[in-house]
Amino acid sequence: MSRIVTLTLSPSLDVATEVPRLYPDAKLRCQRPSFAPGGGGINVARAIHTLGGTALALYPAGGSTGQHLSQLLDEYGVPRQAVAIQEWTRECLNLTEQSSAEQFRLIMPGARLSEVEQELLLATLQAMPSPDYLVVSGSLPEGLATDFMPRLLGAARARGSRCIVDCSGAGLLQVLEIGGVFLLKPNIDELSAAVNEEIGDSTQLLHIARGLIAAGRCQALLVSLGPQGALLVSAEHSASIAAPTVRKRSTVGAGDSMVAALTLKLAAGADLLEAARYGVAAGSAAIMTEGTELCRREDAERLFAWMQA
Repeated sequence: MSRIVTLTLSPSLDVATEVPRLYPDAKLRCQRPSFAPGGGGINVARAIHTLGGTALALYPAGGSTGQHLSQLLDEYGVPRQAVAIQEWTRECLNLTEQSSAEQFRLIMPGARLSEVEQELLLATLQAMPSPDYLVVSGSLPEGLATDFMPRLLGAARARGSRCIVDCSGAGLLQVLEIGGVFLLKPNIDELSAAVNEEIGDSTQLLHIARGLIAAGRCQALLVSLGPQGALLVSAEHSASIAAPTVRKRSTVGAGDSMVAALTLKLAAGADLLEAARYGVAAGSAAIMTEGTELCRREDAERLFAWMQA
């Protein structure tokens, strides 16, 4: 099995709770909360662990919230490397209204990283044995140096790591400008915003994806299409992957579960198409779980077997 490291630049302590109904200007009595370590790369490492693999989670952590996050990762049995920072790790709230079953996700800004802390993160990664796969996932914190991502991805590629990136907004734009990434996993809205073009149909989406690959922006794209599954495009593949129909309980962690399963299959030696199908299966499996829970291995394996039949 190849070695996997995930990097989360804006980790979070995720709090999930429920209220009977949301009212303005009233005290809302919540159910007892549950806590989970969160943030893109941390969720990917957790899901890889759940699926039977191993990934090292690298992340900045500060304050008692950062300590709580690290404690929870230890309880999950996920290998980790925390880099101490001054600001407290953020908390994010997943709130479910019981009367409607609607979910509200309150996402706080990530902790700022000082120049020294950014350098320490890069140095910590550089001091590790070179991973076969480096997964950079989640939002970027405010104030991140403009050369941070180029230095990060450039150093990883120089050491022979395949970089898988799942980010949006300014982060995705940066990565596209840098180029050379092994695989990008945006959803269709994130990709549309990044290329500044409304994507109306699958033909247009395929044209855009092929253009990015031809321009050297990445070697492969796995574009999440929500309930419709995903589109995989590379030099060798152009495949629409339909998602299994499942009962929706929560969308939290579906994209992270997809990236986790994809990376795990690649690390085990599978080709890109098989890995992408396993990713779609795990993403669908995550939708079947509640709150901040990610995919379950038995669900992912069952859905993957169904897709392969």
